Amino acid sequence: MDGRAVAPAAGTVLNALATGTGSAFAIDLETTATVELEQHEKLAEHEIDTVDGHIVGHPDADTDLIERCVELTIAAFAADAGLDPETVGGRVRTESEVPLAAGLKSSSAAANATVLATLDALGVADAVDRIDACRLGVRAAREAGVTATGAFDDASASMLGGVTITDNTGDELLAREAFDDDLQALVYTPPEQAFSADADIDACKRVAPMARLVEELALDGRYGEAMTVNGFAFCGVLEFPTGPMVEALPDVKGVSLSGTGPSYVAIGEQESLEAVRERWDDRDGTTRILQLRTDGTRVQDRSREGGEI
Repeated sequence: MDGRAVAPAAGTVLNALATGTGSAFAIDLETTATVELEQHEKLAEHEIDTVDGHIVGHPDADTDLIERCVELTIAAFAADAGLDPETVGGRVRTESEVPLAAGLKSSSAAANATVLATLDALGVADAVDRIDACRLGVRAAREAGVTATGAFDDASASMLGGVTITDNTGDELLAREAFDDDLQALVYTPPEQAFSADADIDACKRVAPMARLVEELALDGRYGEAMTVNGFAFCGVLEFPTGPMVEALPDVKGVSLSGTGPSYVAIGEQESLEAVRERWDDRDGTTRILQLRTDGTRVQDRSREGGEI
């Protein structure tokens, strides 16, 4: 029983740390998860490890998140595949274009890809609602301690594609739509890392009035303005420089610190983004122009080459 799935990264419109409401949009950086399941009677007796995880290129990275995704998915859906959940375990491997701890939702992409790959291995991927699958990954992220909010906003954008607005306190989807076809994303990632679980939540709550304004703008479909207000507010509270944002204005539709940093994401037409990219290229780090994704997380053809787990 093997499965494979691919999930996109995401950028921020509204950081959910202030009020519990968040908004994000999918971008064309991908994480691939490959899952191999097997049945073994000793698993029921916990005589051998249930799930082993591996992150390609990061042999010392914490694999608790992807392992927990597999475990929760087996517990929830193995019976639907006619299997005893207590006897099913296996291995999971992830490969990613998404830089770790960069504010581009690498954990959400890994969780989504792993959950869907596990459902694919069980043979039930088509029968499970994508939002239910997304919630499993969010639960795993909370239990693994890699997120302060559960990041349902980030996870929903990665799972469904497009731009989403969510209530992270209840894992509820408030809105989803696509950006205009002529828009793309420009991403600047400095060399440092920032882990969202380390963010000062109490400090973030001080900008709740601004976050509520961002929420109103986003619900009105004014995503560019929303993310710019969000960016200035959270750069201030999280102590990131606003210089990259100022350099992007007024050429882009919107620009923000992504997540809890350190990346910045702008949306606009390609010609405008190229002009901003020239300015951002003078800074340490990497810049790239990416497509906005509308298709979200998807099962990948298992006949494609990918090596053994």
